[in-house]
Amino acid sequence: MPAVPSTARLFKSLPPHRRPQGTGIAAVAGWTVAGLATAIWLVQPFDWIKKTLFEKQPPEESNN
Repeated sequence: MPAVPSTARLFKSLPPHRRPQGTGIAAVAGWTVAGLATAIWLVQPFDWIKKTLFEKQPPEESNN
């Protein structure tokens, strides 16, 4: 008998009709992307992203 993949062992205790299917996983991934895109569209943090990631911060000088 071939070795059982680890993901198959996770769902072996579930009845076959309750196990996750590929189409369900793809649907969850699609809705996740849509939700993230909507959240970014609502918040629009583009100025913060530009300031944080792309602009160099001036070095802080210590007053010792």
